[in-house]
Amino acid sequence: MFADILFYAVIFLFGIVIGSFLNVCIYRIPKHEDIVKTRSHCMSCGHTLAWYDMFPLFSYLFLGGRCRYCKAKLSVQYPLIEALNGILYAGIVLLHGVGIDSVLLCFLASALLVLSVIDFRTYEIPFGINLLILALGVVRTALDLQHIADHLIGLVSVSAVLALLYYASKGRAIGGGDVKLMAACGLFLGWKQAIFAFLAGCVLGAVIHVLRMRISGQDHVLAMGPYLSAGVLIAALWGEQLIGWYLGMF
Repeated sequence: MFADILFYAVIFLFGIVIGSFLNVCIYRIPKHEDIVKTRSHCMSCGHTLAWYDMFPLFSYLFLGGRCRYCKAKLSVQYPLIEALNGILYAGIVLLHGVGIDSVLLCFLASALLVLSVIDFRTYEIPFGINLLILALGVVRTALDLQHIADHLIGLVSVSAVLALLYYASKGRAIGGGDVKLMAACGLFLGWKQAIFAFLAGCVLGAVIHVLRMRISGQDHVLAMGPYLSAGVLIAALWGEQLIGWYLGMF
């Protein structure tokens, strides 16, 4: 039991370290800033952060959520993204065990997390993130050649319909980034889970968006990326079981 707890604790710690890098991507990609070479700095005073200021999750807690140098309040996004990524990594390994598929799922989860926050803020899905997910889909397809037809059909099963909608509405009904996202994720998932992911994302988007507008009392532009990402993650983790359960009802 202790060995299991220690193992998943290590996976969680690895996840929060990657989560720290995800925060860098979330802030810098929309600004077209370098995500590797530029040193991390305080967003308020610009002071370059020392290594002991950047322990994922723990530095935020030890500093009381404030910059060590100017005492400005730090965004709660930092610990939330780090903790969520750690939980996702530990949960994926718990569900799928240790293996290459879990590694691919962890990278997919991180990519979807970055994509979701950026799209929620800017209403734009970075092309590089979609390209990364497509690369993950290519690797997963290569490792699952016995089901290559499912993956290739998944590439177009949802995205082709969305592309027609995009061009017919001249981009007013759906964004081009959403089309590319579902193409990349469709290759990763296969056609059955891709369709399930899209439907789940639409349901989540409709319900949460309506609730959000009612609670705030204001109209909001709908960013589909976060909801499609949630649908994709649900499909990737539990899609087969949920589809089997649904079909078993008939």
